[in-house]
Amino acid sequence: MSIPDFQTIMLPLLDFLSDGEEHTNKETLDDLVRQFGLTEEDLAEMLPSGTAPLFANRFGWAKFHLKMAGLLEAPRRAVMRITQRGLSLLSSRPKSITLKTLMAYPEFVDFRNRRRSDQLPEGKEDHADQAEGLTPEEQLESAYAKIKAQLAADLLEKVKTVSPSFFERLVVELLVAMGYGGSRRDAGQTVGRSGDGGIDGLIKEDRLGLDTIYLQAKRWEGSVGRPEIQKFVGALQGQRAKKGVFITTSSFTLDAEDYVRAIDTKIVLIDGERLTELMMDHDIGVSGVATYRIKRVDSDYFEES
Repeated sequence: MSIPDFQTIMLPLLDFLSDGEEHTNKETLDDLVRQFGLTEEDLAEMLPSGTAPLFANRFGWAKFHLKMAGLLEAPRRAVMRITQRGLSLLSSRPKSITLKTLMAYPEFVDFRNRRRSDQLPEGKEDHADQAEGLTPEEQLESAYAKIKAQLAADLLEKVKTVSPSFFERLVVELLVAMGYGGSRRDAGQTVGRSGDGGIDGLIKEDRLGLDTIYLQAKRWEGSVGRPEIQKFVGALQGQRAKKGVFITTSSFTLDAEDYVRAIDTKIVLIDGERLTELMMDHDIGVSGVATYRIKRVDSDYFEES
């Protein structure tokens, strides 16, 4: 079963608390896992950022919204209890509880209005209702993913326009930024010096130069096939080399990928998509524009001895 969104969680959560007793977060979460029939694999699924389990995050936001509407309360840390208002809502036998349901309560309306006025510039419309199934973290990460995808596309288009020599230098800079080759000066001296048509450069595998990695860096429009990879492998054998990286701005055919997996020589294939991902991760050809830090309450700070 797919993991339910936080609005879908709200009614089962409130229903579990309908006995009027205090329940811990763990008790409630365990019951919801049972109700929704979630598997260990489901529970292991994380937010795209990897900062928290997806279901636990959605549970937390369901609880938060119910609390803002006065339907449940937290008498102490990690413990919750339904309120009389919550019991009254359940007595009406709702088919679901959504954010629209919660708008019937003045406290929740005030909370929503405060949030919007604090977060939105004057004259800007709030489009949050278009993605009400997502928690705030998921909305933020979804927006970030879209920005990153557009940046990757723009970056790849830019890389395709540079000269072959610039592209070779770019590749070396990237590998140095990833921890190979020692310094840019040392690595840069190797570009284009092999004299072999199948090798564009070489770089030290580590700062001590215990091994060497041979490079092939090609701006390519069509998919790179097995014949091109075989030429590269042949060039490596001519150098008695066992490791190589073939980087292209396009992609590799399945035949090329199968060939690399079948041979003893260690060849890493990096296509355009992977190239731009690595460039963004290591700040090659991109620069930061804005940084947003997400903070949470430090519960340990408020512990009284």
